[in-house]
Amino acid sequence: MSLVLAVDDTRALRSMLADCLKKGGHQVVLAADGVEALDKLRQHKPDMVITDLNMPRMNGLDFIEAARREPEGRALPMLLLTTETAQSLKDRARAVKATGWLNKPFDPGQILSLVDQLS
Repeated sequence: MSLVLAVDDTRALRSMLADCLKKGGHQVVLAADGVEALDKLRQHKPDMVITDLNMPRMNGLDFIEAARREPEGRALPMLLLTTETAQSLKDRARAVKATGWLNKPFDPGQILSLVDQLS
């Protein structure tokens, strides 16, 4: 069992992600944007992060970049979950050391498999 920080500005998606992860036996901490996620990262020290890309206040790429500067986030697996497909965004994801890129709508089996592999 691992502790997963799930970050998305859409309440329904946060809820679906949390349900999926809990059914897979994981604990979940939720955040609505990157600013809140940084606080939760420091506070809860999760085993991995799944974050949306497009969010208010701080997007997923900026969050990952900031989290990598934190002791709690340096080596943490961080997955982006997004509808975006632009190569420039994928290039930036690599530059900020995102662990992976998942497309919405997500496949619960794929999410659980990745969480199990990475945590």
